[in-house]
Amino acid sequence: MTIRSRRATIAFRHPFRIHGIERMLPAGVYTVITDEEKIDSDTVSAWRRVGTSIIVPGEGVLGSVEMLPIRAADLEAAVVDDAGLAND
Repeated sequence: MTIRSRRATIAFRHPFRIHGIERMLPAGVYTVITDEEKIDSDTVSAWRRVGTSIIVPGEGVLGSVEMLPIRAADLEAAVVDDAGLAND
């Protein structure tokens, strides 16, 4: 089984929450890592998402970071909420 990881950056203009993360996260640019596994068949090759994580500022030690698992749907909801706040 082949696994690949893809990185993307997402900018939040406002402090935000993501389901599964207990604390409010500050506005800023975040790295999101998506892990995918290759699905092979005789006719097509495709990738299926098997995990999503976000890198957030760590608690306690200045400059530390944590990589926390999240659901892609929860990340999308946070992005939509942040965009809605920009229109207020």
